[in-house]
Amino acid sequence: MEIERPLIIVRGGGDLATGVAARLHRCGFDIIVLEIQQPLAVRRRVAFAEAVYTGEVEVGGVRGVFVPDSEQITHLRTERVVPVLVDPAGNLSAQINASALVDGRMLKTPPETTLDSSLFTIGLGPGFTAGVNCHVVIETNRGHNMGRVIWQGSAEPDTKVPEAVAGFDVDRVLRAPVSGLLDGGKEIGSMIKAGDEIVRVGGVPVEALFDGALRGLVHDGVRIEAAAKIGDLDPRGEPSYCFSISDKSLAVGGGVLEALLSQPHIRRLLSH
Repeated sequence: MEIERPLIIVRGGGDLATGVAARLHRCGFDIIVLEIQQPLAVRRRVAFAEAVYTGEVEVGGVRGVFVPDSEQITHLRTERVVPVLVDPAGNLSAQINASALVDGRMLKTPPETTLDSSLFTIGLGPGFTAGVNCHVVIETNRGHNMGRVIWQGSAEPDTKVPEAVAGFDVDRVLRAPVSGLLDGGKEIGSMIKAGDEIVRVGGVPVEALFDGALRGLVHDGVRIEAAAKIGDLDPRGEPSYCFSISDKSLAVGGGVLEALLSQPHIRRLLSH
């Protein structure tokens, strides 16, 4: 039997894209997440990307399961599970009858492909311009416009400065001191003291600059380039925040939902 629920392809399985996917899933959409071979998600306890490493994750009550190819998609959709596939080029979008595509990779630069008018495409954040490389853009920067649907124009440019949390911005983001393998990291959710070693990259320790909860850390054993983001230390010191979808992800998910429901062909499928 053909499944009549709208199917949304989400490129990227990091925490922002996962928050969007979970919100859409709870609203009745079927979701497929496409990732790279070695995902670099930082907040991986709330990222479907982690399924590439562990086989299965649950985020916000929604299960994500890694599948090696597209053959199991129909079965998982029937079970209301989110399939996670390795497909860096997004080739699946040309092989499957999807209702829309959400590009949530957060590359913060224009994507490598131009707009395909045959598939309703939503771009998240910097690098996207409506009518050029997507049909509609959702603002991801915090502030007055976060979650806003942009039908003409572009998202705000990347500020390159992380949002401040309890007065900390740049210092709360952990970056690789050198290129190399990430090794021996603390558990996400751990309480960290200033001066504690959190992880090593290429044998070089990365230490905490202040007390806080470790909100995110790239998966152990992954090769990282120097200066790349590898972790997130939360000065609020609340471990539960490390395991829940962020307010930002939910706000952006609301914008994506608005954009999808603007499309008659999608509303028809949801009404069945």
